[in-house]
Amino acid sequence: MIKHRGFPGRLPGTDFQFTIRRANPRGVTPIVRRERHADRKPADRRADAGFVAALWQAFGDTPFERGNLDAGRLSWLFGREVVPAEDPFDAESYEALLRLDVETARQSFPDALPED
Repeated sequence: MIKHRGFPGRLPGTDFQFTIRRANPRGVTPIVRRERHADRKPADRRADAGFVAALWQAFGDTPFERGNLDAGRLSWLFGREVVPAEDPFDAESYEALLRLDVETARQSFPDALPED
């Protein structure tokens, strides 16, 4: 499992986790699409926006390996702002390639990404 050095471990000042420390010995947690409802807490929305901003800073619009990025946090964005960068996509692999869908991310989190 690749560790993304320099990627923030969590949203500053909170317990919202962005990365994991080590591979899960019981198996890889799969990435699944989680529905975001309009009544989500503001703190959860800030965590999503912070994660999108961190992805943009670290990778831009280039594909990146899942590695030590938290599956739970990725799942809140998967299928919308974060999409598979390979076909077939293995949701249970630390080596799976993903990419940030910049246009969707800008629509969902306009303050998280700078304008071109």
